[in-house]
Amino acid sequence: MTLTGSIIIMIDDGACYKQEYRILKRKSLWLKIGKFLLDLTEVYIPAVTFSLLFIVFMIQVFYRYFLVPLVWPLEFTLLMFIWTTLFGACYAMRENSHVRFTMIYDSVALKTKLWMRVIGNVMILFAFIISFVPTYRWVDFMSFKKSDVLKIPMNIAFSPYLIFMVIIMGRLIYDIYQDLRHWRQGEI
Repeated sequence: MTLTGSIIIMIDDGACYKQEYRILKRKSLWLKIGKFLLDLTEVYIPAVTFSLLFIVFMIQVFYRYFLVPLVWPLEFTLLMFIWTTLFGACYAMRENSHVRFTMIYDSVALKTKLWMRVIGNVMILFAFIISFVPTYRWVDFMSFKKSDVLKIPMNIAFSPYLIFMVIIMGRLIYDIYQDLRHWRQGEI
């Protein structure tokens, strides 16, 4: 990250320059940590959970047809499916590659598309904000219940939904901000 001209002009001695540079470097470090955590949540965890899902599913098929059927793979694959789907949806939102039905959207003017996006994103954001506290309470309430076979607490099984909600709300806020910024600057 570089220093701006106004900061360089205001700084006279080398000690102040180094102190300002450290602050900017620290900010860059926090951005890197944030990007790593998002990548971990949206890319690496879904890749691992999908791989585990596939391997355990193949073990289940093998045991069902050649040995004795197992009970635990069904429960495990369902949990991995939940994790893969929710975290994978966060990645799809990042890449703007989720499924959309855009027959009406494609037939309108650019300014109308912008307002359709903003209104749709605000409605979804509002729904997520309203449902966040009750969802948290429900996930927390499920801590007493354990899965039947693996004995995994159900709050761990369903906690990815809370992470999903936070990431999606952040992405919606960012998309709304970007659309309004483009509108304000007259780019659309």
